[in-house]
Amino acid sequence: MANVVLGVSGGIAAYKVCELLRSFTESGHDVRVVPTASALEFVGAPTWAALSGHPVPTDVWTEAHEVPHVRIGRGAELVVVAPATADLLAKAAHGLADDLLTNTLLTARCPVMYVPAMHTEMWEHPSTRANVATLRARGAVVVEPAVGRLTGTDTGKGRLPEPDEIFAVARQVLQRGRLEPDLTGRQVVVSAGGTREPLDPVRFLGNRSSGRQGYAVARAAVARGAAVTLVAANVALSDPAGVKVVRVESTGQLRDAVLSAAADANVVVMAAAPSDFAPVERAEHKIKRAADGSAPTIALRQNDDILAALSADRPRPDMVVVGFAAETGDGAGEVFAHARAKLARKRCDLLVVNDVSGGQVFGSHDNEAVILGADGSRVDVPRGSKDTLAHAVWDSVTARLTPQG
Repeated sequence: MANVVLGVSGGIAAYKVCELLRSFTESGHDVRVVPTASALEFVGAPTWAALSGHPVPTDVWTEAHEVPHVRIGRGAELVVVAPATADLLAKAAHGLADDLLTNTLLTARCPVMYVPAMHTEMWEHPSTRANVATLRARGAVVVEPAVGRLTGTDTGKGRLPEPDEIFAVARQVLQRGRLEPDLTGRQVVVSAGGTREPLDPVRFLGNRSSGRQGYAVARAAVARGAAVTLVAANVALSDPAGVKVVRVESTGQLRDAVLSAAADANVVVMAAAPSDFAPVERAEHKIKRAADGSAPTIALRQNDDILAALSADRPRPDMVVVGFAAETGDGAGEVFAHARAKLARKRCDLLVVNDVSGGQVFGSHDNEAVILGADGSRVDVPRGSKDTLAHAVWDSVTARLTPQG
């Protein structure tokens, strides 16, 4: 387990960070909490000490003979600052060090992750945006704030993401060691979940996709520095930290949302499972049982092929397009024969192939896959977490991205 420094700056969202601290400690990490003086106005030192199991330093003068402003930063394997206020981001970007936390940030040689929380106007101010860009350019992970209720009656972008989702990103950064922010400055679109085509006001034609793999792909992109839009189809999962989520239901809605978001994207990862078919007509009323016991006949039509359309008409010529394929073998061929044919037909750059014979993968927290490239490459990803597969996908993507100017 890792030595983690949890920096807390003076925002009202500091109370939510208690849950983040608990997630770290219950996972076995050794956490030192370093609050600013203003953070202690929201949550006191005894609370941080009780939850972390360590005394809480509050200034550079306490136990000065141990040089805490150097020792704490040097010993860290990850520094997470949550909430990161506009003031804290400005100090970090400009190398100011007037308290223990900002001194620690200058001495740390490990990955640093900032989780901003502030009012929308402060987040959108040019100074804050410039400071965030500076920190990202230096390799820091800056997680985009969530949209929601702020202090008082205000609502907008600037809310601290949920603690469990912050922890999910931090865990990925830790697992990858010195994770290179190789997607910094890149716009990424990820789709997830399964679409539903209504048969009547009650029933629908759908599939078993849970969206977990697409969500893992989105989280991994955040951990690697990307600006991520996630188009989620009927997914009952918490919004990943730092991600713009667009919720859809049908394949048509998924197509429209993905194509709209893809206009400025460097990468599109189609991890969703769109329904191949939709009913020709939707019944206006619930379809009733027939008195003679007969079943209704439902005529189906093919839905648009979103992945093929996007690959054929890319908004940017250097866009990397990734598809996912859940395949089973049959009398016409084995799994990877079907997958290679699909890769050629869809004209995408990469195809992530899952063998779902017997219902494997769906809803599971683990996955295994083969990543096929249009260039003939093949990467086998053995069974492991969906986070592991997500990073394997991004490793293959980054190798194909045009260098930034």
